[in-house]
Amino acid sequence: MNFCADELSSQDSDSVKVSAIALGSNLGDSRAILEAAIDTLSQTPGILLVAKSHWYQTKAVGPAQPDYLNGCVVLQIVMLPQLLLETLLKIEQKFGRVRQERWGPRTLDLDLLLYNDLILQTPTLELPHPRMRERAFVLVPLAEIAPDWIDPVSRCAIKDLVKQVDCSDVHLWLGN
Repeated sequence: MNFCADELSSQDSDSVKVSAIALGSNLGDSRAILEAAIDTLSQTPGILLVAKSHWYQTKAVGPAQPDYLNGCVVLQIVMLPQLLLETLLKIEQKFGRVRQERWGPRTLDLDLLLYNDLILQTPTLELPHPRMRERAFVLVPLAEIAPDWIDPVSRCAIKDLVKQVDCSDVHLWLGN
């Protein structure tokens, strides 16, 4: 059974957390894949979609490859960060994600950016995302939907972090 908004809001306030996720795709029908990934997240028990950014076309980082479509979502969640990460990885696999080369092209990339104000470092998960503050393709859509969220490491608001990166390769996507 999925949590609906009422079920999440009726949870103990200590158990409901807020998380930010970055989404990206540059293989296949990227927009359809990204929208379907958001639908999958929304239908996952313990997850409620709070906000979704526009899509942005961005230059790829890493080896030569097509441009990406990127965006971000803010979620209310009732699950621990490691379980959320496992959920994201399963959704990536569902959409054909194959990890062959670092920063290579992909059908779907889901990055766990923020989990409340938690700072965490484990062998499999680092929060906030360790490269979030240097990536315009993450900060531009995140600033659109969560401008006042304070990064717990730098203690800066997302709207201020985005001013510190080169955003010239991030463009609002005007596709269908």
